[in-house]
Amino acid sequence: MNRLVGAGVLLGGAASYAYVTDTRASIHQWGAVPALRLLHKDPEEAHHAGIRYIKGLYTFNLHPRERGGHDDGTLKVEVLGHVLDNPIGTSAGIDKNAEIPSPLFALGPAIVEVGGVTPHPQEGNPQPRVFRLPSQNALINRYGLNSEGVEHLRQRVRQFAYDNGLGLSPESERIVLDGDAQVPPGSLVPGKLLAVQVAKNKFTPDSDIEAVANDYVTCVNHLAKYADILVVNVSSPNTPGLRDLQATGPLTAILSAVVDAAKSTERKSKPAVMVKVSPDEDSDAQIDGICSAVWSSGVDGIIVGNTTKKRPDPIPKGYIMPPREEKLLAEMGGYSGPQMFGRTLDLVKRYRTKLDQGPPTTPDDTSAGRRSDEKDKVIFATGGITNGEQCLQILNAGASVCQIYTAMMYGGVGTVTRMKQEMREAMRRK
Repeated sequence: MNRLVGAGVLLGGAASYAYVTDTRASIHQWGAVPALRLLHKDPEEAHHAGIRYIKGLYTFNLHPRERGGHDDGTLKVEVLGHVLDNPIGTSAGIDKNAEIPSPLFALGPAIVEVGGVTPHPQEGNPQPRVFRLPSQNALINRYGLNSEGVEHLRQRVRQFAYDNGLGLSPESERIVLDGDAQVPPGSLVPGKLLAVQVAKNKFTPDSDIEAVANDYVTCVNHLAKYADILVVNVSSPNTPGLRDLQATGPLTAILSAVVDAAKSTERKSKPAVMVKVSPDEDSDAQIDGICSAVWSSGVDGIIVGNTTKKRPDPIPKGYIMPPREEKLLAEMGGYSGPQMFGRTLDLVKRYRTKLDQGPPTTPDDTSAGRRSDEKDKVIFATGGITNGEQCLQILNAGASVCQIYTAMMYGGVGTVTRMKQEMREAMRRK
């Protein structure tokens, strides 16, 4: 009898373990997310608590992870010279200080973006600085690029080398970073890439472009070895003056400095460089100027876009907004949520069309069209993407990767798995 009871307990424990550590488990969306909100009324504290929980669970191998062949080859895509398992990524802001990139990769995205990172630690804006709009599944934040640095990235590489029998010496790190361990040096996972977002400090004068560029280059010099992609953030709405750097002249100078620094990275393969632009800089002249800077500097692509200073209609179509949330719309900060999808889709189409025209010609340049050796510029898209069908629309519009943030804050750790399943089902219907 005791043996039967013991066996039952073991089987029940194994079944419970398999359920709660599977991203497909409904408890993550309908149990864990509401519980976090209930226990932590402040959205920022709920976010920090979620990071702590995931980090702790990963330590004991109790973290959620994909099971069941969710990367079966049907969603593979070639991006920046790599074949990725799927075209879904997580946006920066989820893991500002690179505390949980490995647990995030376990949730199924092919790209994890960490940061943004500034050269010197900074606290960001005063609290409270994050606000929930549950009726819209939306958020408003004015973090202001709070950053503690990402020394964790170096620790990940060294731990990977040790776990794979390479030891803890500098030579062990070099083996991993030079690709001899047969994994990308940033993600450390086949078929996946790690993006590291860098930014300027708030106290660096926006008018001193040399000092601003030096902020970005300082970050690159410290972090490029541990990244597959470097993301230059010039589009946060919560750092005064930052978006002014998207003007063609300053942006070209900054991006050129970052590209040069990235090319000097001490490893065999160099990280790609992308620039994250604002969804609010949407006039034809602004898009033309940004694309001109991208071509002139040699940047590999653009992330379209970021949170927006604009607001949706007071009561967006299909939603009933409580009075308290209507008041929250007046809070300063960047808005993110499903209502941004239409704008994101439109911007991807416009950037794709403009980038495909190639670098702008000058009066002294009589050549027509693009040279055969000029690579296509890559587009990642973020902003309002919440399901697989939307991701397919974004990809068909010319992007290579869809990134999510707010969708995961409301949908939980199973969001990427759900979106990939929706994509496969939509593809089968066609």
